Amino acid sequence: MNERTRQPDRKWVTAALWALLAICLGPPLGSHASRAAAQGVSVGPAAPPAQDAPKIKKGEPLKTQTEMTLVGASVTDPLGRIVTGLEREDFRVFEDGVEQEVTWFSSQDVPVSIGVIFDMSGSMVDKIDRSRQAAVQFFRTANPQDEFFLVNFNNRAQLVSQFTASVDDLQNRLNDTSARGMTALYDGVYLGLSQMKGAHNTKKALLILSDGGDNHSRYSESEVRRYVQEADVQIYAIGLFNSESTPEERAGPSLLYDLTQMTGGRVFTVNNVNELPDIAAKISMELRNQYVLGYMPSHRVHDGKWRKIKVKLHPPKGLPPLSVFAKTGYFAPGH
Repeated sequence: MNERTRQPDRKWVTAALWALLAICLGPPLGSHASRAAAQGVSVGPAAPPAQDAPKIKKGEPLKTQTEMTLVGASVTDPLGRIVTGLEREDFRVFEDGVEQEVTWFSSQDVPVSIGVIFDMSGSMVDKIDRSRQAAVQFFRTANPQDEFFLVNFNNRAQLVSQFTASVDDLQNRLNDTSARGMTALYDGVYLGLSQMKGAHNTKKALLILSDGGDNHSRYSESEVRRYVQEADVQIYAIGLFNSESTPEERAGPSLLYDLTQMTGGRVFTVNNVNELPDIAAKISMELRNQYVLGYMPSHRVHDGKWRKIKVKLHPPKGLPPLSVFAKTGYFAPGH
């Protein structure tokens, strides 16, 4: 599909407005977490804001911007390829079934803070080498401003590397580990979300490489799901599923689907481990080709309740059926 002609590049306008938005928003509206250390906006700004985007006047109290909700969206065609070049009028956003006016729109690549959650349990023995290669490929397709941390998990989850931009250091740390033990997947995800409190970028994401399932975590599925809802962190997963596996592993696909779907990410199922590096590169590209939709919620009651979000497409005629991936909701601020 040919990209439409984009608006003139006014990066200094976008940067200034985004900086003010980041200050105003603080922890995003989609979070009231009691334990949510992983706070921030799931996607960053890009193209110049729409003409009717909210303007910040000199001397105007910053609190006037605290109601804006930002939603990241990825769009794919029937072959799963990323679709770029869409514009604001091609999207419709609904909150609790009520259509919202999109007043902020962008699509520019911005730096990302990413945590890789790497399965080192015994069931990964025959997949570990290719999984390492996939992780390294993901690191190497990053932008210079991106930063990464690495969490491994088997019997327990552990932080192997704090935020760094050194791919060589991350690769060395991956090579120093071997697959053995049980699977504490929930703990790995929880630790990854907690580590995001040290992120330097407003756009944040986790990448899980696992064959799925959990049989050794301290945190429960419900606790992790709640933390995922409270945190504004997009989650992707590479699922190395095996039909001849334990009951816990057979539950892996649905588990990873649930965690990713609620954040606007998705699961990439691997049938051949040789495909892993290419899939990792594809996820990296998807993270860098997303749209940002911002709106002022029509329902502004601070009741701490869950607000459902639905993003729909109304693309130009002549395009094939498109799919959109966006987070499914957020918690309104409390009193």
